[in-house]
Amino acid sequence: MADFAVQVKSLVKVYNGKVKALDGVDLTVEAGETFALLGPNGAGKTTLMRILTTQLKPSAGDAYVFGLNVVRDGGKVRKLISYVPQEMSIWTDISGYENLLIYAKIFGIPRLEREKIINEALDIMGLTDVKKNLVRTYSGGMIRRLEIACAMLVKPKIMFLDEPTIGLDPGARKIVWERLNTFKKEYGVTIFFNTHYMDEADLYADDIAIIDRGKIVARGTSEELKHSISGEIVSLTLENPQSSSQILEEVRRLKFVKDAFMKDRDLNVLVDDAESSLSYIIDFLKSKALDVNRISITKPTLDDVFLKYTGVRLEERGRISDVRQIRYMIRR
Repeated sequence: MADFAVQVKSLVKVYNGKVKALDGVDLTVEAGETFALLGPNGAGKTTLMRILTTQLKPSAGDAYVFGLNVVRDGGKVRKLISYVPQEMSIWTDISGYENLLIYAKIFGIPRLEREKIINEALDIMGLTDVKKNLVRTYSGGMIRRLEIACAMLVKPKIMFLDEPTIGLDPGARKIVWERLNTFKKEYGVTIFFNTHYMDEADLYADDIAIIDRGKIVARGTSEELKHSISGEIVSLTLENPQSSSQILEEVRRLKFVKDAFMKDRDLNVLVDDAESSLSYIIDFLKSKALDVNRISITKPTLDDVFLKYTGVRLEERGRISDVRQIRYMIRR
């Protein structure tokens, strides 16, 4: 068991006696890997992370971090982990260095070691040149890097990151992950993260699990998950879709169709060979008086995998907008 950074067995979490946030989750995460947990809003991602970081107690089942039970051995678990929440976790009216100094004192880092450890964290996250500046002058990406730097002070065995780059532009996200990978390589830390960015999981995760309605519905590397829906995706944007559920069921019954998914006006059809199947799909749609605006053919992506197993696409915009607004208000 201690060989795993995380091991979860039949984990259940029920809120208010009726809302089942986790419904028998089984999961293992290897030590030293970067693990991504994907799921729609309300699927149980944050609940699972809060149980693993000892903030919540499960209703049933067991969870272990490096062989330590998160309920019985909570104090020992907290010495091995660090956690970066979605919410703002630093003060904006003091400098970056002063934030790290406060956290160093909270974490009980010996006084004579603090400056060295703080400067190491600042260097890893690329913040040395701005360490004396007030945090309210930082960009969103710099603030997130400072929050992660605070979590690095204790050199944890595992870092739990709840939406580590949500709301950041692509360049800032890339910098955050470059710095995280440097830290991981240098200290052998395990990284366990949630994200709304599918490309982030695709690029940086060694292993991925998809959770939906409190259950793990798919698990594997990015390539393994993509191969689970091998073939080609024919995407058609319909001009005038009528009953999307009825269209979907009829398309799925076509003999050459392996599966089909629909989002708004986009019909995505999984087939073995798109070139030979396309004309049949179009003829079928014409027979239903459905006009097609646009057609594209692609290999299955992680986004297609997510759609297959959860029935929805991972929505970024609404959640990101909420986070940006909340963080802006806090900074003010």
